[in-house]
Amino acid sequence: MGELILILGGARSGKSAEAVRIATERTDSRVLFVATAEPGDDEMRFRIEKHRGERPAHWHTLEAPCNVGMAIGRQPQGFSTIIVDCITLLVSNLLVDKPDPYAEAVRESVDQEIGEIVRAANGMPCTSRMIVVSNEVGTGMAPLTPLGRAFRDLVGQANQTLAAAADRAILMVAGLPLVLKGEGTRGTASVLLGAEANAASVKDE
Repeated sequence: MGELILILGGARSGKSAEAVRIATERTDSRVLFVATAEPGDDEMRFRIEKHRGERPAHWHTLEAPCNVGMAIGRQPQGFSTIIVDCITLLVSNLLVDKPDPYAEAVRESVDQEIGEIVRAANGMPCTSRMIVVSNEVGTGMAPLTPLGRAFRDLVGQANQTLAAAADRAILMVAGLPLVLKGEGTRGTASVLLGAEANAASVKDE
């Protein structure tokens, strides 16, 4: 069973950069980068190309806007590190064009996606690891629209499920990692916050 690392953070918090940093700790690591973003417009295409240019050229890229766990399972063995970036866009992809964002089928599709990602991590060799990136969506104001509130709820529950399954969970704030669960990654720069906390037991009232 591989190591599962969850990296949370707000927009421009440094969460993707931290995922890349952890992946490059092993100089001989074969890395698979799983991108959930879809180039829906010119601005998004520019962002995707910019992020691709910031990653080492020898990394492999897999574009999987949905069915992420299944797509990982179809890849050849041999990747010692897999990065999934990010859960937020994956949930957004699952909500696109859905007439009722609160429909049980939508929640079930998100739960299934997250479950498949966890199973993919569990199926990796014990020397391998999966790094999953997601936005922390619970620190701002309540969204004004039903779609926005459904999105927040789905991402929040996905984060809780992943945090409960993760060996390490890290919250990025202004480029600095706060370790929520597991061992620190930057010595004194990390702050240990409730290493034994079970994220799945926390309810958003």
